[in-house]
Amino acid sequence: MRHLSTYFAVVALAPAVLGAQGTADLVLTNGRIYTVDNARPEASALAVRGARVLFVGSDREAKALAGPSTQVIDLHGATVVPGIIDAHAHLLGLGNMLQRVNLAGSTSYDEVIARVKASARDVRAGEWIQGRGWDQNRWFVKEFPTHEALSRAFPNNPVVLGRIDGHALLANARAMELAHITAATTDPSGGRIVRLPTGAPSGVFVDNAMSLIDRAIPAARRADTRKAILAAIAEANRWGLTGIHDPGAGPETIGIYEELAKAGNYNLRNYVMLSDPGEPGSATTLRNPYIQRGPQSALYDGHLWIRAIKLYADGALGSRGAALLSPYSDDPGNSGLLVSRPEHIRAWAETALRLGFQVNVHAIGDRGNRIVLDAFDSALKKIPKADHRFRIEHAQVLSPEDIPRFAKLGVIPSMQATHQTSDMRWAEARVGPQRIRGAYAWRSLLNTGVIIANGTDLPVEEVNPLLTFHAAVTRQDPTNWPVGGWYPEQKMTREEALQSMTIWPAYAGFQESVLGSLTPGKYADFVVLDRDIMHVPETEILGTRVISTWIGGKRVYQAK
Repeated sequence: MRHLSTYFAVVALAPAVLGAQGTADLVLTNGRIYTVDNARPEASALAVRGARVLFVGSDREAKALAGPSTQVIDLHGATVVPGIIDAHAHLLGLGNMLQRVNLAGSTSYDEVIARVKASARDVRAGEWIQGRGWDQNRWFVKEFPTHEALSRAFPNNPVVLGRIDGHALLANARAMELAHITAATTDPSGGRIVRLPTGAPSGVFVDNAMSLIDRAIPAARRADTRKAILAAIAEANRWGLTGIHDPGAGPETIGIYEELAKAGNYNLRNYVMLSDPGEPGSATTLRNPYIQRGPQSALYDGHLWIRAIKLYADGALGSRGAALLSPYSDDPGNSGLLVSRPEHIRAWAETALRLGFQVNVHAIGDRGNRIVLDAFDSALKKIPKADHRFRIEHAQVLSPEDIPRFAKLGVIPSMQATHQTSDMRWAEARVGPQRIRGAYAWRSLLNTGVIIANGTDLPVEEVNPLLTFHAAVTRQDPTNWPVGGWYPEQKMTREEALQSMTIWPAYAGFQESVLGSLTPGKYADFVVLDRDIMHVPETEILGTRVISTWIGGKRVYQAK
């Protein structure tokens, strides 16, 4: 793996200073700087001119670049790392969660209802109430809830509460009534209406069945969506994020991104993945303005990339919608759901190769992953292309024979370390002791020669990327359980974990020439931390705090 660390950490053996001479706008000294650039892995000083890194090296050299108007900051021994890039982050989803009822961490259905009541005190009769974050796996009773208690608590308001993974929702009676859902409503392809013994809907809708409820919810006002996006960006900056890869954004949302970025009011670098546009060549696809424009890179001074398409193969493991090759160990009559037809994924892979788009497909179960790998294999045989950088988002449960196929096909696994620590208490019950060996299998994949683009799937997991770093190197939850880590042979090294949050996501988004390391000539995106995450004891990693976040040499967050 060392050869890949070197290759992906350095675009070229760049000089330590850009342009040899000239005055810096910003100089940082007396720090512990991890550049993720093997030409100069560590330094004590950093100089910035404009939006770019000018120099990395010693304090004395950096000070020589300071002029009368240069801002000079003494870091007093603080740690600096490249701007952290979350390779799978739903920006609007985070913004909506910040504005709605947050149910994450709730330990019972009663607590869910209590939180909704507390948040909705001033909601008028008839208004929709929305929330997200419940997870029945955290409850004493680990079965899906039914709507009755929620319906009794809110008889006059339609209520829709999304599961934490975004692959199931709970609706009360009023919401189902407005959506015209009855016992006679049939399950859509790729979705499941969970039913009571009588055949009536229980209130839980899984994967594509969620659309039956979603279509009845009034569309958000543009001003509210804009507000949510700005709130999400501020929250991301607070935790040290300078970039994200945003899977599944629609044209209206991307239009707001562009509006904000054009006005200079978008403190994030967003690698946007278009929501599944429909069948290639269909009227819906042909009307999509972002398909018509073709791949777009580094728009608005490197704040937006729009050159990828997000598809779905299956559902999620927590809601038993992930497509498995054999039935669930704890639900023998269920093998999960295929959210898209395999032919659809293959058709888009071929179309994207012709148009120059990247294709990134959600796949969690071993069957879902195999379907995507087969689709990519078929498309690349038909249209051979080097450096396509197709991705599988999550790559969560893999059959052993499919693990080497990522490297052979040039496919990037985009994974989320904190999914492992969130799921480890129940994941083995889902898939059994044999299949679990191919789940969250970071080391097995790294050993084949691929990179891993790490992320959080926020708001499914918490925004804090230090949780990602800690999980990657320990395979433990924030309480440092279990001792030694869960299947510890799959751990990353600290070097790999930092790369998986910086240069490897940059590579996975065709951005490695301008992002991902503190190399002269690249954007001056970096994070200042109050302790050295590369050397402190593992138990102290999560005690680290972000002091400041910088994008293009501009401070976008400062701790109080």
